[in-house]
Amino acid sequence: MKSVKLVSVLVATLFAIPVFAQNTNTPNIDKRQENQQKRIANGVNSGALTAQETANLEKREAKIETDKEAAKADGNVTKKERAKLEHEENRASKKIYAKKHNARTASAPAQ
Repeated sequence: MKSVKLVSVLVATLFAIPVFAQNTNTPNIDKRQENQQKRIANGVNSGALTAQETANLEKREAKIETDKEAAKADGNVTKKERAKLEHEENRASKKIYAKKHNARTASAPAQ
């Protein structure tokens, strides 16, 4: 009888483990980062972004990546951390648009 109880406790424990599993997946943030990198690259290739603007945007994207890794460090990305990352992505997106559509252009489009 003791072995049956032990087995049922072990089985219950195995099913409970996924509840406590790490939640560090950030697919939406990853996809936005990828999309924004493409937008920056398109701006460079078209000549819409100067070298200084590109450096500024890349610095912003690197900060977002650092913040994402910091959020993942404890094994769980909370709703608050996701909201902060989304807010940073929104601001970065607006900056990309603004810098691509201002009057400044690179001296010669990259080939």
